[in-house]
Amino acid sequence: MYPAHTAMKINKRAMPVNAFFLLQILITVFFAGNVFGQDVKTEEQPKTPAQTKTTTQVKVQAAQVNNFIQRFDDKFLINLALKRNDTETKEMLFLSNSLPYVSYGIPVGLMVGGIIRNDSQMRQNALYVGSSAAITLGATLLIKAIFKRRRPFVQNLKIVAVYNAGSTSFPSGHTSTSFSVATALSRAYPKWYVIAPSYLWAGAVGYSRMYLGVHYPSDVFGGAVLGTTTSWLLRPAFK
Repeated sequence: MYPAHTAMKINKRAMPVNAFFLLQILITVFFAGNVFGQDVKTEEQPKTPAQTKTTTQVKVQAAQVNNFIQRFDDKFLINLALKRNDTETKEMLFLSNSLPYVSYGIPVGLMVGGIIRNDSQMRQNALYVGSSAAITLGATLLIKAIFKRRRPFVQNLKIVAVYNAGSTSFPSGHTSTSFSVATALSRAYPKWYVIAPSYLWAGAVGYSRMYLGVHYPSDVFGGAVLGTTTSWLLRPAFK
């Protein structure tokens, strides 16, 4: 047990950290809907006017797809959709929908644990993981606004998604956020039993976005690079 005056000093030192952490979580939750908040529908939705194309429009669009990456992206998703089954689809929806719970739960859990144990390093790690996710989210929104890449099921009539996600396609917000959390957690706790599950989960989330037909492979790759890079660059500020 700490003496009363010591406990007061600890609480005073922790108050700014706790306030910053709470503000960060609130801001992240507020803006998160733009990236993955609309991705909770589990049934295929009616096609929008942008998705309803004539045969001529489809042919013109196909003729414009003359780069290797786009051709690979389209072919990969079409082939992946052909292999879907109900059991795997439910699993992929579960993985995809796990993102907000994990990305918010880990930093909150670390912060609570750090406060209870009076562990300043754990609190720092909580800020590091939370900041990585928040900054990655902001960067994702910015890049999405710049590139404005259409979702696969809007771009290509042959690609059938499990549900119609909102927002734009590049980069994948689910992937960027999951990889930022996995990288930050792995750098904060560089043990194999932390690193392996973290990246396994992040990779599974990225794959689920392709399986569900809402992101291209290049969207997922871009998200993984963005999330990983953000967390690596932020690490020196939280040591």
